[in-house]
Amino acid sequence: MNQRAVFGAGTAVLVSLLLAFSGCSAAGSEGEPSVDPVSSAPATEKVAPNTMAEGKGSDAADGEFPRTVVHFAGETEIPAQPQRVVVIATGQLDVSVTLGVVPVGAAAGDGAEAVPSYLPESFPELAEELAAISPVGQRTEPNIEAIGALEPDLILMNSRGDNKEQTYEALSQIAPTISTEGAGINWKPDMLLVADALGKREQAETWLSDFETEAATFGQTVDPATTVSFTRLNGDRLRIFQIASFPGSIAEDVGVARPESQRDTEETSVDISPEELDLADASWIFYGVRGGDAAELTDMPLWPTLVAVEEQHAIQVDDDPFFLNAGTTAARVVLNRLKTSLGS
Repeated sequence: MNQRAVFGAGTAVLVSLLLAFSGCSAAGSEGEPSVDPVSSAPATEKVAPNTMAEGKGSDAADGEFPRTVVHFAGETEIPAQPQRVVVIATGQLDVSVTLGVVPVGAAAGDGAEAVPSYLPESFPELAEELAAISPVGQRTEPNIEAIGALEPDLILMNSRGDNKEQTYEALSQIAPTISTEGAGINWKPDMLLVADALGKREQAETWLSDFETEAATFGQTVDPATTVSFTRLNGDRLRIFQIASFPGSIAEDVGVARPESQRDTEETSVDISPEELDLADASWIFYGVRGGDAAELTDMPLWPTLVAVEEQHAIQVDDDPFFLNAGTTAARVVLNRLKTSLGS
């Protein structure tokens, strides 16, 4: 596979910044040199992967079609530059729009709109096109008939879900279909795979390297004693998000520490009870509540006792970019929120 690097003369500077915040030295454990984190070479020792998943993608140059893309449900030939894209999985609408492609159809997440509000807010020049996107059911149950009616030339889904094989087969009968890995921790390799399908891999690599540089540079300004917590209430389900999560991966890029209760590198989140709310405490708490009613969380008896609350460092955030849409622009929203709060 052609693993193209996008770094130039500034690579050494970027690598040194990233290594400084991942606790690594300039050489590997066996004395081998570290390498560019968004290239074909081995990545830095982070929990969140940031290179194309092994064996996936295409050897074709950007803009070259037809191209064959290897993905998580097989391999698919895409005969021409996609013009009518339908997205099924979380973050894929976000990635497509960031790369300049507004899909014609999108599925909605649980309790969310097909087009989350942060996208037209981030791309006001595309507001009309985003409003024209047709809903095609839920991410867990896409409406196959509605998708077919849109006559797409590319469909994007992921490998999560109970009926993924049947869904892939049905969608493949409509148009070339690409399946990413899914899960928030994989947003970077999934972004690169979507970009490859769109013929925009180099653009995605450049975006990612710029993002990681900005995050690491900001991290140099954060007090090393600072910790951040990511907490979400969804109905009766209260969770704290670990390193191996979407917001956790961005905190990892910044190099900011997590409270002891949120350092798991395997699980995305841990469910806690209202009586365990102290596990959500940190220097700063960034919390989301499904439906937006903060009182559902802030009225819990333990809430006023948290250090972050006492210091007015508990920040309600938009549920969509933080916890529901693992995409590029969502990552930008999370990073900007961290910069605004921790940089003050």
